[in-house]
Amino acid sequence: MKGFPEKVVTSNFCLKAPTKSSTTEQSPSERKLSRVSLWSSFFSSAFSVFESHRESSTCEKKGVHHRGNGWTSAVKKVVAGGSMRRLHERVLGSTKIGIPTQTSDIWLLGTCYKISADCPAEAEATSNILAEFTHDFSSRILVTYRKGFDAIGDSKLTSDVGWGCMVRSSQMLIAQALLCHQFGRSWRRSSVKPQDQDYITILHLFGDSEASPFSIHNLLLAGKAYGLAAGSWVGPYAMCRSWETLVRSKREETVHELHPFPMALYVVSGDENGERGGAPVVCIEDVHRSCLEFSKGQVDWTPIILLVPLVLGLDKVNPRYIPSLQATFTFPQSLGILGGKPGASTYIVGVQDDNAFYLDPHEVQQVVHISKDDLEADSSSYHSNVIRHIPLESIDPSLAIGFYCRDKDDFDEFCSLASKLAEESNGAPLFTVAVSHKKTFVSSSDAYQEEDGADEGHDGDEWQLL
Repeated sequence: MKGFPEKVVTSNFCLKAPTKSSTTEQSPSERKLSRVSLWSSFFSSAFSVFESHRESSTCEKKGVHHRGNGWTSAVKKVVAGGSMRRLHERVLGSTKIGIPTQTSDIWLLGTCYKISADCPAEAEATSNILAEFTHDFSSRILVTYRKGFDAIGDSKLTSDVGWGCMVRSSQMLIAQALLCHQFGRSWRRSSVKPQDQDYITILHLFGDSEASPFSIHNLLLAGKAYGLAAGSWVGPYAMCRSWETLVRSKREETVHELHPFPMALYVVSGDENGERGGAPVVCIEDVHRSCLEFSKGQVDWTPIILLVPLVLGLDKVNPRYIPSLQATFTFPQSLGILGGKPGASTYIVGVQDDNAFYLDPHEVQQVVHISKDDLEADSSSYHSNVIRHIPLESIDPSLAIGFYCRDKDDFDEFCSLASKLAEESNGAPLFTVAVSHKKTFVSSSDAYQEEDGADEGHDGDEWQLL
C-alpha cells in the first residue's frame, strides 16, 4: 500500500435465554451479546452432554443402564466429527476457502506477496509466489478448541468448545510475537526432525494444563477480574487486559532470566473500559515505563507487544476504518487482529483487497501435551494450510490489533508509520501517538507539539459511533 515500507516477495514481471423481558427494547450491543451467549451456551452444553456420555459409558460396563444414550451418542459424533463445524457455520456464516484472486497483492503480517498477472508468461512466477504465501501462512501457529484436558478450576469443563475462541485467537497472536522475537519474521516451519528447541518451547507455553504458563487455564484465572470464566465468551478488551495481568503475575513469580515471556506488554486504551472516548493513544512515556518495569530497571528499552482494543461501530465496522485496518498489515511490526464475526473470534493475519485471511480456532481437536524437551513431538495440530478468508466489512466491530517492536528503533519506526496513518485517516484514526499525555507525536519531523488539552482539536465522535 502506498506510503508504507514494503517487505516484498515478488514475481518480477450459548442456550441461555436473554434475561430481559420481551417487552423491553434492547440496544444493538445487548442484542449481539444475547446472541453470543445463546449460541455459546448451546455449544458448551452440547459438549457437556458428550462428557456425561463418557461417564455413563463407564457405568454401563458395570451393568448400570442409562436411558437416552442415543442422544448422547449423536452428540459425541457431532463434536468428534465435522458436524460441529458445519453447525457453527450454519449459525455464524459459511467459510470461504482459498485465495480470492490471483491478480492482487497480498499482505501477511508485514510481508507483501506481490502478484503480477499481466501476461501468461508470468503465470508460473505467480504460482511460486502463492506457494510461498501458503508456506508462510501455514507456518503461523494455530491454536484451536481442544477436548480432553484437565478440568478448568472448579468448572468440571474439559473442553472449550463453543466459548473459548477469543482465548484461542489471543494465544495465536501472542505465539506469533514469540516466533518473531525468537526467529524473526522470515521463519518458516520445517518438516524435518528433530525440531528446533525454541519452537517446541513456544508450543509448550500454550499447552492445555496449568503447568503451561499461557494455557487457557492460567488465562482464565488471570482474567477473572475482567469477566473471564470457563464456559463464557469474552471480548477483545477483557482478553487484552487478561494477558497484561498474566504476564505481570508470571514476571513477579520468576527471576528475569527465567521469565517465560521475554518482552513487555502494553495495552493501548483511551478509556478504562476500552469502549468509549476518542481514539486510543500510544503514549511513548507509558511504553517506556512498561519496558523499565519489565526489566526491573536494568535497561531503558526492551522488546514489547502493543495491544490496541477497539470498537469501530455498532453491529458492523464503520466503512471509514476499513482502509486503516488494511494498512496495519503493511507495518513490519504487525501481529494481526483478534476479530471475526460476532461471537466467533478468529485470528486475522493478512489482507488482499477487501478480504481478510484468518486462522480459525473452531476446529475441535484432542488435547496434545508437548514437553518442552520433546524435539520429536508431532506438532501438526498446531498448523494448517487451509486458507480461509472473510470480507473485512463483515467482521465484528469489537476487535484488537497487535504489534511487536523488537527494540527502540523498531518502536520509533512503528510510531512514524502509525502517526502517518492517523494523519491520512480523514478524521477517523484507529489510534494516535503522543510523547506524553499532553504532547502529540509528529511523524514528519520526529518531533512533538504541545497541546493545551488532551482532547483539543479532536472530535471523539469521529473515532467511533456509539
